[in-house]
Amino acid sequence: MLRQYELVDLVKSCDQDADEDALNRAYVFAMKKHGAQLRASGDPYYSHPVEVAGILTKFKLDCASVIAGLLHDTVEDTDTTVEEVRQLFGDQVASLVDGLTKLAMIEQKSVYTKQAENFRKLLLAMSEDIRVLLIKLADRLHNMRTLHFLAPEKRTRIARETLDIYAPLAERIGMQEVKSELEELAFCELYKEAHDSIIARLNFLREQGSNLVPKIIETLKKDMEENGVKCQVTGREKTPYSIWRKMQQKNASFEQLSDIMAFRICVDDIATCYQALGIIHSKYHMVPRRFKDYISTPKPNGYQSIHTGVIGPENTRIEVQIRTHEMHEIAEKGIAAHWAYKQGQKAEGKNFRWIRELLEILERASNPEEFLENTKLEMYNDQVFCFTPKGDLIGLPVNSTPVDFAYAVHSSVGDTCVGAKINGEIRPLRTVLQNGDQVEILTSKAQHPSTEWERFVVTGKAKAAIRRYVRSSKRDQFIVLGQEILEKMFKNEGLEFSEKGLLSVMPNFEAESINDIYAKVGEGLVSGWDVMKAVYPAYKQSKLEKVVKAIKVPTFQKKKKNTEPLKIEGLIPGMAMHFAGCCHPLPGDRIVGIVTTGKGVAVHRADCKALERFAGEPERWLDIAWGEGAENQNHTGRLKLMLSNEPGSLGEISNIMARNDANISNLNIVYRTVSYFEIMVDVEVKNLDHLNSVIADLKSSKVVSYVARSA
Repeated sequence: MLRQYELVDLVKSCDQDADEDALNRAYVFAMKKHGAQLRASGDPYYSHPVEVAGILTKFKLDCASVIAGLLHDTVEDTDTTVEEVRQLFGDQVASLVDGLTKLAMIEQKSVYTKQAENFRKLLLAMSEDIRVLLIKLADRLHNMRTLHFLAPEKRTRIARETLDIYAPLAERIGMQEVKSELEELAFCELYKEAHDSIIARLNFLREQGSNLVPKIIETLKKDMEENGVKCQVTGREKTPYSIWRKMQQKNASFEQLSDIMAFRICVDDIATCYQALGIIHSKYHMVPRRFKDYISTPKPNGYQSIHTGVIGPENTRIEVQIRTHEMHEIAEKGIAAHWAYKQGQKAEGKNFRWIRELLEILERASNPEEFLENTKLEMYNDQVFCFTPKGDLIGLPVNSTPVDFAYAVHSSVGDTCVGAKINGEIRPLRTVLQNGDQVEILTSKAQHPSTEWERFVVTGKAKAAIRRYVRSSKRDQFIVLGQEILEKMFKNEGLEFSEKGLLSVMPNFEAESINDIYAKVGEGLVSGWDVMKAVYPAYKQSKLEKVVKAIKVPTFQKKKKNTEPLKIEGLIPGMAMHFAGCCHPLPGDRIVGIVTTGKGVAVHRADCKALERFAGEPERWLDIAWGEGAENQNHTGRLKLMLSNEPGSLGEISNIMARNDANISNLNIVYRTVSYFEIMVDVEVKNLDHLNSVIADLKSSKVVSYVARSA
């Protein structure tokens, strides 16, 4: 652990104007506040913030950041308040500490929800000051270095969170060293066998070619010197995690990877970079599709370098990276390499495009979990680079489509896009974009996001925007439906319906407006009877209660005593029964019955999503099963299909149905483009096995690209 004077010396070596008194006071304050607290390793707890501060000095951060590193856990884990930190160490330090403090008081049940809410707060804090993220990365780095002291379950959760969120965040601000170490520590915890296997293979390679790397470095140096290029040449091995990830992505074995060894040539200026590239390509054979120029097209985090794969010295396949010394410094240390805080300045995270995009996702997400899911999608770094018609560069994840491109340009462009021209040709919106494509988005004010888009977009920003629109349009429908339900119910009971009455009971239903009540009733989250009871409390002893009692037929009392499932044909004589249109149950499915007012029993599949709305009404559930002979009659199953938009496609579907002794009873075209269309088909079959047989035959057809049973 760093001693007090050692930490002060490290800070002053980077910043001669550092406030030595404040550093000393913060060091002592952290020790006193954490007092007798111990870490899982048995070390004093204050050793952790001191080590975090030490990591921050290696980032060459300013004095305020190091002080915040010393105090980052005091508000969360001791009786310290943000206001106390503000009084003792100033606004800047207090703001940083507050941004780093987890939401210790949130009471959500889900660990995942807590994680999502904490990350949401972190994002908002780092959008105001990017130093919050750098301190958080230092905190996570030290926690990962000491992860082995924790219980296995906690180790796994923290390692997964590190791999999903913090390593990509480090990559986004260009901190390659931090990203690589976080990935390695998490990889070793989550995939121990794979990690150890790759380490063993790397050790074997080192033994086999112990003098190979020095030979290649010497040869490359000689090649440069002979052509008058002054440079520094180094060799490196890819990290075990990056090797494993590439094996997964390319479905390749360890031996098939060509760039396990990489050699870096650092020169003085950009012109010399291209001169060095010419020398390498003129002397060695280039490996096809292994060339990338990140100097002319930098990565979103500012990374610049030329990468090329060649059959190099000693007839070995290697990757050569060519960059300037300044590019190398930025590649390794990212944002910390050109620091803006030496004069006490504050760099707003909003200046970074990727943070602005995450803030847009936050604004559109309906809950913290959805935000975290879309954020993970947004942060992975495999990218394709496409151009607008004006030549602006847009970086997108691999497998992105024109819809992703449209939302990357601007949210309003995404919301109104109706088509796209890729390299001058009109192409479907689901087309996968390739490196170098020029994309022109066609828009219409009459267009709105389509639910179909969510099936093929890959960026978190696009998914968040589509989901927000769908939620909004569904809410409008629920409001109209809920109002109709309440008006009809009040009228049937002979009661006056007025919005004034609803205003008085809004707190009962945690509603901020009358529309909230309508929406909850329309969606089935609140019963219309409950709203009526709230508006007319005295009315609960009259006709309304009789209706409720009438629903509770004697069968329910019988069910408590006898756990044997009721047969469908054995329901109460005369009770109406129908199959639910939301899930189309078939013999072979597990089923349940729901008593509905005026409509008898609705038979649902046991996994039907519509059952969630009846979770709080156990008296309406019936335990039922298929009776004998159920398979002797036809039942309707519903399929969702994606077909090629070409002559004969529907005829092919009809032939397949006939071949399987099934009959189409209804067909609806849901969505149509130039190249494909999506349809919903109601098909009459005997049972679940019969439907699965039809699905299997459909999947074998060349005109069917997708088929599944519709919920």
